[in-house]
Amino acid sequence: MRIGQFTDTFLPVVDGVGRVAHAYATELAALGHEVTVVAPMYDTGHRGGQPFELVDYLGYKVPTAPQYLTGTAAMDNHYRRRMRMIPLDIIHTHGPFSAGREALRLARARNIPLVATFHSKYYDDFYKATKSEALSKIAVSNIVNFFEKCDDVWAVSESTADVLRGYGYQGPVRVIPNGVAIRRADPQRVQELEQQLGLGDAPMFLFVGQLNWKKNLLRVLEAAALLRQAGHPFYLVLAGQGPDGEAVQAKAQALGITDRLIMPGHITDTAMLDALYARASMFVFPSLYDNAPMVLREAAVMGTPAVLVQGSDAAEIVRDRETGFLCRDEAEDLARVMALAIHEPEQVRRAGMGAQGSIPVPWSAILAQAAQAYEQIIASFTGRPDAWTNTPSRRKK
Repeated sequence: MRIGQFTDTFLPVVDGVGRVAHAYATELAALGHEVTVVAPMYDTGHRGGQPFELVDYLGYKVPTAPQYLTGTAAMDNHYRRRMRMIPLDIIHTHGPFSAGREALRLARARNIPLVATFHSKYYDDFYKATKSEALSKIAVSNIVNFFEKCDDVWAVSESTADVLRGYGYQGPVRVIPNGVAIRRADPQRVQELEQQLGLGDAPMFLFVGQLNWKKNLLRVLEAAALLRQAGHPFYLVLAGQGPDGEAVQAKAQALGITDRLIMPGHITDTAMLDALYARASMFVFPSLYDNAPMVLREAAVMGTPAVLVQGSDAAEIVRDRETGFLCRDEAEDLARVMALAIHEPEQVRRAGMGAQGSIPVPWSAILAQAAQAYEQIIASFTGRPDAWTNTPSRRKK
């Protein structure tokens, strides 16, 4: 098959969706398919060695989220000339924004099927940017309208699909979960990391992701402050970048935990990130925003159990005290669970082994499933009677 993967974030990858798109492109190419990735231009440097074609278009920073780019691909003549030379059998978009709009335009123009994956709780993002319920609801309505125009809609988990339905989408949703790269951390890199960060033998709690209050980082800082007040030795590592990075540092200083806090920034070195996961006693991720976080699976690959809020979408795949730990959305309860790494390390180690044995699914298996779904969608596609109109396309029920 000739498959187009469209995404608003890509190389250098800045978030989970971009990493999912990269995994799709890499694994589908390994299965023998011709893959073309379309994304805003994040990096003009050398990007050789990839098994797929990357066709990017001019992008500019999103004012409310400068780590992201947007753009209008149809206005980039160089991009359009390149794309005219690339045949496609199916298009898959990982978002409804600039890349998604281009995916819809191209699918209509070529009369080929369009798949769209729903990844995120967009209402939360819109509300943070606008502080308006009315504007956020209008924006979400536009998101639903986009997915209704697609020929097959996917979600990364059942709870994620429920979020989309809660927004008002009434069509069928196919659940294709995220996978993970199965690998081991280099013990030497783990030792180098310990020396570099000065960890010694102290327990280390790890968060990896955007430094954004929507990730419930305040709860992490408050729990760390309670552990410090109790006199426990530990380090808290917050790895990532984001719009609230400076505010997080200021809050940590106000809570008196800066001597226990390490913020190494956004880590692009996979070996170093693996070492962080492997060295961590617990992966602390109390986010109420995330649906099916990649970082949870990456921690599990390294045998590190996660701490999540019970009832959250992120906690869907975790069994308390067997493959991870659940807590209430309270600093005191999060601190209680984190303290297990200090008082009951063997129990934490067993939960990590349980996570390693049950949570990770290799991307190769996920993409074999996705490729089979593509073939079914292509075979059942009956054309686009709505081409170049605003009416929803026909979907195979």
